[in-house]
Amino acid sequence: MKIIILGAGRVGLSTAEILSREDNDVTLVDSDEEKLQGLQDRLDIRTIVGAAAHPGVLEQAGGPDADLVLAVTNHDEVNMAACQVAYSLFRTPKKIARIRSAEYLRHPEIFCDESIPIDVIISPEQVITQRILHLIKYPGALQVVDFAGGKIQLVALKAYYGGPLVGRQLRSIREDLPNVKSRVAAIYRQNQPIIPKGDTVIEPDDEVFFVAGAPDIPIVMGELRSVEKPGRRIMLAGAGNIGGQLARRLEQDHYHVKLIEHGSIRARQAAEQLENTVVLHGDAADEELMLQENIDSMDVFCALTNDDEANILSAMLAKRLGAHRTMALINRSAYVELIESLLDIAISPSQETVGSLLTHVRRGDMVAVHSLRRGAAEAIETIAHGDAASSRVVGRRIDEISLPSGTTFGALMRKDEVIIPHHDTVIEPEDHVILFVIDKRHIHDVERLFQVKVTFV
Repeated sequence: MKIIILGAGRVGLSTAEILSREDNDVTLVDSDEEKLQGLQDRLDIRTIVGAAAHPGVLEQAGGPDADLVLAVTNHDEVNMAACQVAYSLFRTPKKIARIRSAEYLRHPEIFCDESIPIDVIISPEQVITQRILHLIKYPGALQVVDFAGGKIQLVALKAYYGGPLVGRQLRSIREDLPNVKSRVAAIYRQNQPIIPKGDTVIEPDDEVFFVAGAPDIPIVMGELRSVEKPGRRIMLAGAGNIGGQLARRLEQDHYHVKLIEHGSIRARQAAEQLENTVVLHGDAADEELMLQENIDSMDVFCALTNDDEANILSAMLAKRLGAHRTMALINRSAYVELIESLLDIAISPSQETVGSLLTHVRRGDMVAVHSLRRGAAEAIETIAHGDAASSRVVGRRIDEISLPSGTTFGALMRKDEVIIPHHDTVIEPEDHVILFVIDKRHIHDVERLFQVKVTFV
């Protein structure tokens, strides 16, 4: 696939890195020459210095032959203009743009071929807000992602002493929870993946990924660690796009929210826009302010400013002063691994956004793609099309399907029914299939497995 990526920020760079490894023809465009230096050799991509929306730059980048234009600069208007130029001049088949402003997102009807020709809109703020809401809802979870419109979820968490299943074989989960549909999709032990089998024993500190119907998630979590009730007292630092949007969602769900903002103008704006959130003008790294606002009674503290160092320091302070759980938004990937032992959750905006982008880049009928373990693994939802004659999976039992190495079946969604597949489960046409892919080198093999023969109509 010939792909033009506009914008060499963290999202553009992360996406280029992933797609270039998957035998795509990638061209990365940015107006900042320094950002592009050395990338052409390191990532096996083309790089072009220039303005993303200029017709000449897009033509130089291969616009006439491009299959996809991915506009992820830091400016919504540039992204929109670039998609318009790509469509008007080159009739580019697919155009994806990052749009951050809530003003544009409130009017999705403007994004059509007759107006602003964007096929897919990616909003990092919405993606990250949803991720944090899941983590607040499921205390103890490291990651929660949705499939089948939220009816199925994949949850990652660390197993602790005291969990009923810890120290026992995986097949025991059926004995403990006979009426719950769930499956352990993968286990990481000391950062090494393990393909789970019935006789696999879960050990303390294992990172366990399991799939279940959304209503059963807390029950399955209780097999691996002591279950906590979701806390209702939340403190946020930073009233930017993410902080403001998250506060709005939390107050709608009747959480008790405090929002700290360092800038006086933004603090005033947040106070005017939010109805039931206490907005404070101050510094989240101010120990006196944090104590005064009862940080020790907070169930969750989230640092959501644009400054990585400020987020890390304020979250560490909140943890030391007694906040039950702490989360921090970390843009630099190098920082994420360094501070994971100091905070409960480190959230990488670029990794979260890249997963959303890959959903629309992968071959086959992909419904959802989620990047896991800082991009090392993926969980995907794809639709099985065709019949026994045209498909490698439809009409076949699970034990007849040769999955690529490191790939496991998680669940099926058949119409409105959640199915945890066993060896004799037969894949039917239009089943939504959730797969866990430990080794991303085999992603194309997974895509090919679910593609139908060209003779299928």
